[in-house]
Amino acid sequence: MTGELNKSQIFEILHQRLYGRLACASNNRIYVVPISYTFDGKYIYAHAREGQKIEMLRANPKACFQVDIVDDLSNWRSIIVWGRYQELKSVTAQNAAMKLLDDRFGPLHVSQSISRPSANINPPHSVEKRKKAVFFKISIDEMTGRFERS
Repeated sequence: MTGELNKSQIFEILHQRLYGRLACASNNRIYVVPISYTFDGKYIYAHAREGQKIEMLRANPKACFQVDIVDDLSNWRSIIVWGRYQELKSVTAQNAAMKLLDDRFGPLHVSQSISRPSANINPPHSVEKRKKAVFFKISIDEMTGRFERS
């Protein structure tokens, strides 16, 4: 059986999940990337380093955000949100977004004292750390959700 999710079911998925896919478009090019996020019931909050997605969102603030829960091929839920990118420029707004993100992800941080097999593997040199962190929110204009259940 397939069907549509109602607003409360869509909000439940947005509150449950930690990662989604953000799509943006600029200069006849579409770009989709996974991001971690939090949802406060009105906005989707996230942050990223300056780069392609931020440049594209600044040029064209229309955004699409997708989140899914897939149990198996015949049991899944998927939502799509259309909205507008809003960069948080004031320190007050950035700190509020940082608190929302930290409240959501803080409990999930793993202690540095726990040894993991990949802890000693150094990734290639990254320029990302030199790029400015950008906090933003996506205001919701429209949303839809579908499901399939066996």
